[in-house]
Amino acid sequence: MSQKTLSTEDVALAVRRCLTAGRTVEIDGIGTFRPTADGGIEFVPRQANRVFLAYVEEDAAEVERLYQRLEAAGLAPWMDRKKLLPGQNWPRSLEMAIGISDFFIACFSRKAVAKHGHFQAELRYALQCASKLPLDEIFVIPIRLDECTVPARITREIQYVDMFPNWEKGFQRVLATISQSEKSLKPQLRLAG
Repeated sequence: MSQKTLSTEDVALAVRRCLTAGRTVEIDGIGTFRPTADGGIEFVPRQANRVFLAYVEEDAAEVERLYQRLEAAGLAPWMDRKKLLPGQNWPRSLEMAIGISDFFIACFSRKAVAKHGHFQAELRYALQCASKLPLDEIFVIPIRLDECTVPARITREIQYVDMFPNWEKGFQRVLATISQSEKSLKPQLRLAG
């Protein structure tokens, strides 16, 4: 089956159809288009820093707690089980979500460091994206969910945050890091490669 590349006009038409039907359209990294009561269209630019959450399935409950707290703090967390749609090309969607994120939180645990697969690939991709940024700019924020060994490649250059034994204290350190490192809220796209 061949894959059709959508033109700008195709996308604009799809957005207009959704708005005409009274639906809101969110475009990751840019903002939200929504219909107004008078039949017009309102654009609300992205307000919050986007935070990609990388984790293994076994840690999903704890990462969901982190997602909820980040959202309550006014940030825009991105978690696959919250954002991916049925039928979406998930490897490409994850890559795009990492590329437009302001921060990438890598959730390490004993399970995560021992497991092969998507978490490791997401982490490698985020490190490639980070390698293109100024050296003092924070992008990757490693956190430890439990007493685990963070890979040497990370600990050689990046400080991590422990979410144990005091989860709230760890969370406050994550928030402080993000607020001290606030990116401009202009849409950006970082693609490795």
